[in-house]
Amino acid sequence: MRPRFLPSLTAALLLAATAPPPPVAAQGSAADSVVRADSARRVSAVRVTVTRGNAPADVAPWAVGVVTKEQLREGRATLGVDEALAGIPGVVVSNRYNYSVDQRLSIRGAGARANFGMRGVKVLLDGVPQSLPDGQSQLTNIDLGDIARVEVLRGSASSLYGNGSGGVIAFTTDLSAPDPFATTLRTTTGSFGLRKWQSRTAGRVGNMVGALSFSRTVLDGARQYSAADLRQLMAATDWSLPSGVTLALRAAVAETPEALNPGALTAAEYAKNRDSAAAVNVARGASRAISQNQFSVRASHDADGQSWGATAYVVRRFVDNPLATTPAGVSVANVGTYSTINRSVTGLRLDASRPLGTGSAAPQLAAGLDAQQSTDIRRNSRATGGHPSVLTDTLLLFQDEIVTAVGPFAQLTWAPMRRLHLDAGARWDQLRFAVQDHFLADKVDNSGARTMTAATGHLGVSWSLGAWFAPYANWSSAFETPTTTELNARPDGLGGFNPELGPQRVRTLELGARGRAGRASYTLSVFESYADDAIIQYLATDGRSFFRNAGRTRHRGVEVGVQWQIASWLLASGGWTEADYRFVRYIVPRGVAADTLDGKREAGVPARVVRVGIEARVAGATVSVDNTWSDAQYADDKNTQRVDGTGTGVLNVRVSGSGGERAVRWSPFIGVNNATNRAYVGAVTINGAAGRVLEPAPLRNYYLGVELGWRAAR
Repeated sequence: MRPRFLPSLTAALLLAATAPPPPVAAQGSAADSVVRADSARRVSAVRVTVTRGNAPADVAPWAVGVVTKEQLREGRATLGVDEALAGIPGVVVSNRYNYSVDQRLSIRGAGARANFGMRGVKVLLDGVPQSLPDGQSQLTNIDLGDIARVEVLRGSASSLYGNGSGGVIAFTTDLSAPDPFATTLRTTTGSFGLRKWQSRTAGRVGNMVGALSFSRTVLDGARQYSAADLRQLMAATDWSLPSGVTLALRAAVAETPEALNPGALTAAEYAKNRDSAAAVNVARGASRAISQNQFSVRASHDADGQSWGATAYVVRRFVDNPLATTPAGVSVANVGTYSTINRSVTGLRLDASRPLGTGSAAPQLAAGLDAQQSTDIRRNSRATGGHPSVLTDTLLLFQDEIVTAVGPFAQLTWAPMRRLHLDAGARWDQLRFAVQDHFLADKVDNSGARTMTAATGHLGVSWSLGAWFAPYANWSSAFETPTTTELNARPDGLGGFNPELGPQRVRTLELGARGRAGRASYTLSVFESYADDAIIQYLATDGRSFFRNAGRTRHRGVEVGVQWQIASWLLASGGWTEADYRFVRYIVPRGVAADTLDGKREAGVPARVVRVGIEARVAGATVSVDNTWSDAQYADDKNTQRVDGTGTGVLNVRVSGSGGERAVRWSPFIGVNNATNRAYVGAVTINGAAGRVLEPAPLRNYYLGVELGWRAAR
């Protein structure tokens, strides 16, 4: 690897290190400890757990962003992760405004190729993986109204969490509660038939704290044929036992009885009516219905610098998914594919930590084991108008897909000097992909198994030269396996797993710095990563989609986050990402209509994103305004379908207030998204068939609501 960005950054860091420090003003009030995304006032007061420890944020040799509860809820509709993560440099959330396929999220370009759901980024909820062993993740079953905190680690983190090359997003459930209890009701209404209701009751009794919440979101949709109905129930409790052991119980039920899929549009369809749905999606009844149950229990103990924990969890998920995909040999307009998945996931996490010696400078060793198994019972059948019960329907696929992952890991942290922090870790992962073919009408048994292994590691160092300048550096390796969906898409069109598709392997080098001076704070990171055996999607000449390990990609870029407390009531912030995501080597297989693509930009992610915001707190009200500019992106690997960026930017405005007495509180809020009424594309479908690549974002839209809180007296 030859990182070209890094010499320039090294010079900048050395120059800064030899320069005299700027004068540091007196620290602000306690409110200044509230962390804003990726840059913070008094960042040293904040501790992060996403690095598999509980270290202060200013010593972590990683690019880590933190989003607080206030940022998640204050003046926001709490509909999607784009509201929570938009301010973190390096993170791009492409909102399709389509609850059937979820938002696409990429970190430093990783995950950009996903045309539905998420991949390449590990997602955790209270430490429990929301990602499957094969790397797929879904976010629609996480309600931001239940979340107290989000931590985002950018960069390769396989040595910490296994399968995934982009980073980690860790959500923490809100368990804040008075003694004895309090109840909150929140209602939101807005454009496109938006209605959301949420109730939350939390309380504390002795050494036990718990919360129970319910929410329902109903939308008619910003486009034709895009209605959705989402329902979520969550219960959580933490119980501190006399022995010092803490028990954490979590249970959640999520139902999406309806989520219509309008699909992507061609350029001609977009120009004619950007709010329309793809005719083929309507004719074939493309949609998704989901039912999911999740339960976890964790026992942990932390005392005298030593800790241990054990987490067990189980997830059941059923997906009912009429697709617009045409079955082989069928050309009838309303005939598509009906897919069902009956999924069960079980997992176990063991972790322990202890000092290697005595004294505060003793190295800390952490070790553990992650084990997870998912079983998908997948059935595909021919469907007419989205209904599989028609007599003409036939079974196309019926198989069990079992993925088993085991990953032991170890991590060593050491502060040999007060200002110096070292971090090293290693992990070994083994994943077994097995398929049991139950569809033998074609007289071919495609049962079989694949095993993929990977050893990964990281080295990191951070050095605090004062509050104004704390540089860090890290090297890490990662791997990313194909998902079962990618393995199922064989080049020959047969059932079973693709025997030639394997994991991609990633190496990353990063330099960065963070600090504060007076009322201002900043973060800076420069990274370069290479992925070998990159997993790339192809379209065969007959229209089928499949995946191959097709060469090498390079991701390099600069990320900057700044904040300035202009006055006690006025905060300005900004984020800038300048990156280059490109194919270094791209091998085109036979039977694919494509040219040599070496040097082409990767599709689905812009090279430049700039976001500025300002927040004012006056007379009990909070007004926040943000504007986001993005560069153009490509919708195909050949870089022939260029999709313009947001140009002058997308402007959002939010106003919220609060009032009431101690026992009863009320907080009204109102927001305007895309206030300047820009027509822009929210996301693209990469390499979409027949030129269907454009997924429009809504024009100017509004929401308003109120949150009512009542606290019981003792």
